[in-house]
Amino acid sequence: METVQIPDEDDVIPVPAAVTAIAAGDAIRPVWLNELGGITFELGEGDVRRFAKWAPPDVELDLTGEAERLRWAAAYSPVPRVLAEGADAEGRWLVTAGLPGRSAVARRWRSSPRLAVQAAGSGLRRLHEALPVDECPFDWSVASRKARSSRWSSTPDPALGPEPPIDRLVVCHGDPCVPNTLLLDDGTWSGHVDFDALGVADRWADLAVASMSLGWNYGDGWEGVFFEAYGIAPDPARIAFYRRLWDAT
Repeated sequence: METVQIPDEDDVIPVPAAVTAIAAGDAIRPVWLNELGGITFELGEGDVRRFAKWAPPDVELDLTGEAERLRWAAAYSPVPRVLAEGADAEGRWLVTAGLPGRSAVARRWRSSPRLAVQAAGSGLRRLHEALPVDECPFDWSVASRKARSSRWSSTPDPALGPEPPIDRLVVCHGDPCVPNTLLLDDGTWSGHVDFDALGVADRWADLAVASMSLGWNYGDGWEGVFFEAYGIAPDPARIAFYRRLWDAT
């Protein structure tokens, strides 16, 4: 079985047979190892590159749901185009076309965090403004997140505190951590990836988590830049609630 190495890591991982077949002789590079156990592979080069997201049977990644969300969102905003999906005894996969740009946490952007943070803020605002709430068939409300969470159903309800009033409903990304933001070489936003949780919710559900992820990837002190680029003042109460909800679900 073919093996590949995770970039900047010592781990060498096997390439699933389905991914080898999908690659059809093109180069295979692992680009992301999900903490749940899923792996994203980059296949090929340049304009014809594509990405295969793969998950073993015991990993809770809703690739079918992500494909549905991508097909819907593609009419409104730059998102990966679905090329194929399938499953076998080893796992499930979703294949998408590549978008221009690189992740906002690529080495190039970790060394220029201000540009990356500004693009993450303005890009999230553009996503929220582009996706039509009234036409979205997907839900990411507090109630729906609790219902979908296996952790929530197996433990006592965490102490979230009262749910704040809705500020503004938008179609949220659902996992707006900055690695899912793509930037062109000039630092402008070019799109988002990883839409398995996309749905209608208060915009602070995205804003709280996106801003929290800045510290994980660039260090402290960038939240003000992010909120300024989005065009909103921080709301400490909503930020705190939606970060607690993220941790709990």
